[in-house]
Amino acid sequence: MAQLGRILKLANRGSNSYSSLQSLARLYSTAQYENIKVEKKGDKQNVLLIQLNRPKALNALCNSLMSELTKALQEAEADKDIGAVVLTGSERAFAVGADIAEMSKMTFETVVATDFPKLLRVDFCRKPIIAVVNGYALGGGCELAMMCDIIYAGEKAQFGQPEITLGTIPGAGGTQRLTRAVGKSKAMEMVLTGNRISAQEAEKAGLVSKVFPPDQVVGEALKTAEKIASFSKTIVAMCKEAVNTGYELTLAEAIHFEKRLFHATFATNDRKEGMTAFVEKRSPNFKDS
Repeated sequence: MAQLGRILKLANRGSNSYSSLQSLARLYSTAQYENIKVEKKGDKQNVLLIQLNRPKALNALCNSLMSELTKALQEAEADKDIGAVVLTGSERAFAVGADIAEMSKMTFETVVATDFPKLLRVDFCRKPIIAVVNGYALGGGCELAMMCDIIYAGEKAQFGQPEITLGTIPGAGGTQRLTRAVGKSKAMEMVLTGNRISAQEAEKAGLVSKVFPPDQVVGEALKTAEKIASFSKTIVAMCKEAVNTGYELTLAEAIHFEKRLFHATFATNDRKEGMTAFVEKRSPNFKDS
């Protein structure tokens, strides 16, 4: 009710408060979600914090949660104010994987017809996504974290692909992204045994960028996200595309692709502004064009 009261007060102030009213309406759009929380963060409100919110199920990835996550990321993609996204869970669990109660009822025909788990994806989002992992990131939860661009972990985080213990295999990139992140031997050990690795092991193996105390990791991720969001969104998207596309190519092909995108930056106003600001010893004023 307090939030509604603030909105009504702004509405009663007249048209001068319309932009603020719009901002609050976007901020409180969490009301449309049942399984996630969404909030704008940062001094410039240019970072979207998405929190998986099924605490009793340790954020198990049911179909409705995955649909809501997709919708929230689509909204972030369309919001010109948002420059980066932070995706997290709770201190107890990022996500423990797919909702087994839901998945146990599926048949071969069902999973093929629906291309399950088709809904578990974030790769359509051109804006950088930082995954913040506290507690468990298992199965689909580990796969979801690996779909993001950067992973920060709390000191007590655990990563694993335990599908083998359920009579199946990872189905959302676990055998592929994990191998590319930590190498064949470590990935093979994890997927064939279902064993977990700690945050410290994950950082050493290259799966995680940084490890922080559990109560600090979200704040540190938001700082990084704010820094990213301060740059040209156009150039950030091109940089992300260069890394992701090159990851799938040979080195020669990737370098060629990178050079073409590098050349393309010279057609943007932000490249000109960035270099002009450097020469003039001032902060750049990027316009995302």
